[in-house]
Amino acid sequence: MMTDALDPNEVRLTGENSYIRMTDEDGGPVLTRVSHWRVLLSPGGPGHMLFLKSDLTNDEVRLYSDNIALARWLQEEIERDPEYADQNIPVTEAVFSKSGDVVSFWTEMVDTEEESIALTWYDFGEPFVVDVPPDASRTHGVYSCLVPARRVQVTANGEVARGRAFPTVSFGAESSTSCLALSETWTRPR
Repeated sequence: MMTDALDPNEVRLTGENSYIRMTDEDGGPVLTRVSHWRVLLSPGGPGHMLFLKSDLTNDEVRLYSDNIALARWLQEEIERDPEYADQNIPVTEAVFSKSGDVVSFWTEMVDTEEESIALTWYDFGEPFVVDVPPDASRTHGVYSCLVPARRVQVTANGEVARGRAFPTVSFGAESSTSCLALSETWTRPR
């Protein structure tokens, strides 16, 4: 029996949390910032959530979800960035779908009564796994398979966001400012 393999921490969330950070130049200010969640298990239930700030939103944070309880729980416990955590920001009800794969392209579609948003990752690098346990400096641990995308595109009602992804090093691996984050599990000490 392998008891060493058991993580003693409490599972808070499992699913995906892919992200996009687009700039005009390497190291420049972020023009488009995306955090896309597909959650299978959490205290807020399953569902999807999109946090979006871009020139397409007039640099305002917009929130989209198919589960308001999940959206507010993510804001409260996981997406602690003050800009995203503000629970006064309305959450727009949306329908989420996806197409593609990690070989050619991956597109997440977010549709509301008035908007059609598409997030696309492509030109993938080598996947790598991160395992960051919770400690004195981190209230949560995370385990995730990151798939770096050298190229991305964000559109809203056919309008394309400015900027692009840039190469970076993340957790000691060749990465990108935009990654699919698959098989992601967040934990915290019991």
